[in-house]
Amino acid sequence: MIDIHAHILPGIDDGPGSLVDCVAIVRELAEQGVTDIIATPHYVADTIYNSTRFQNSKLLKELQKALNTEGIGVNVYLGNEIYIDKDILEFLKKRKISALNDSKYLLIELPMDGEFPNYEDYFLELLNKGYKVVLAHPERYAIVNENFEVVQNLHEMGVLLQCNLGSITGKYGRNVKKTIKRIAKEKMIFAFGSDIHHLEGPDFVRSAQKKLSKIYSEKELKQLLVDNPSKILATR
Repeated sequence: MIDIHAHILPGIDDGPGSLVDCVAIVRELAEQGVTDIIATPHYVADTIYNSTRFQNSKLLKELQKALNTEGIGVNVYLGNEIYIDKDILEFLKKRKISALNDSKYLLIELPMDGEFPNYEDYFLELLNKGYKVVLAHPERYAIVNENFEVVQNLHEMGVLLQCNLGSITGKYGRNVKKTIKRIAKEKMIFAFGSDIHHLEGPDFVRSAQKKLSKIYSEKELKQLLVDNPSKILATR
C-alpha cells in the first residue's frame, strides 16, 4: 500500500510528539505492507498548525534517516493536509505549503462540522489552474453525512476522494461507516489513506483491507491502494 495521508512528522501538529514515536508508527505500517508514505502535517492558516515547507522538509529528512538506520524499508515523501482557504495558491507560491510529493495533487480538508463558504469556487479555481484537488476523508464531514449529493457533486466536478481506512472499520462511528460504504459502492474513491496520528495496532491496515475486499475485487482494491497513489509519486 502507498499511504497518501499520514501524520508522521514529530511535534508540528496533533500527530506524534517525538521522532522515536514517528519511527514506531512507520514500523507498524511497514509490517502491514505499507511501502511508501506521504507525510501530510496539518496546515491551518492563523493557527498553531502552520509549520512551513522548510521546517517540514527538515523533519522529513531526519525521519528518513532514522528509518534507514532502523532498517525500515519505507520511503517517505512530503505533503500537507491543507485546510480549505481562499489563499491556497498564495501559500503555494510563498512555499508555505506542499503539494503531495511536489506534484499537482493537493490534499485539502473541509470543516468537520458546518460548511465553509464558497469552498466549491476555491476548488474550481485550483482545478482550472491545473491542480488536482484531493479531498481528505469526505465520509467524515457532517455536510456529506447529512446530504450525500454534496460528495456526488464534488466527484462530478473532478475532485478526487481520499477516504480513511479507519472509516470502514467503524473508528469514527456508525454514520461515517455507512457513508464510506456508499461512497465505495458507487466507485467514487480515488485512494485510501491511514490518516494515522498515533500507533493504531498491528492489524489496523489488514482489518480495513479485509472489509474493503467485500466491496472491491482484488484488482479494484490494488487500484485504490497502489496504482492510483503511485500516480502521485510519479508525477511532478
